[in-house]
Amino acid sequence: MQHIEFESVSEKVIRQIKKGAFLTVQAGDDLNVMTIGWASLGYIWGRPIMTVLVRKSRYTFGIIERSSEFSVSVPSVDMSSQLAFCGSESGRNVDKFKECSLEIFPASRIKTPIINVPGIHFECKIVYKSEMDPSALVESYKHLYPMKDYHTIYYGEMVHTYSTEGEAEEGLN
Repeated sequence: MQHIEFESVSEKVIRQIKKGAFLTVQAGDDLNVMTIGWASLGYIWGRPIMTVLVRKSRYTFGIIERSSEFSVSVPSVDMSSQLAFCGSESGRNVDKFKECSLEIFPASRIKTPIINVPGIHFECKIVYKSEMDPSALVESYKHLYPMKDYHTIYYGEMVHTYSTEGEAEEGLN
């Protein structure tokens, strides 16, 4: 594991997140992973922050609401089939870790584990959350919510960012 500054990999990470990354959340004994394709990295309140969006209709929502943290694992190897599965199946009905042969690995600064894959990992503590207000959403984006299942946006302070493979950053092309 090699500590890295998120700024040094942010462009590559965002390119990969558009293809998919793993969001892992844990509250007590409840642990789930889902695929995210929307996120942002930057500075808010003078701190390094990652924002992730979770719909209330998702199983993950019930867990992240009881948690104070999350991890994001951005793979540097092809995991398209696992990302597709974790993005289309619910943790209510299936053990995604088992079905996708995903191993977890203890995080170093939070209790929620990371996915044990080569890549970039973010350990985040939730510092703020906000439910989307549909009346504030521009009309041209409302088609993204045909079921009116709007997201809650979680702001996580990145308390640790690291690569689990020396060449992982280069693999995020």
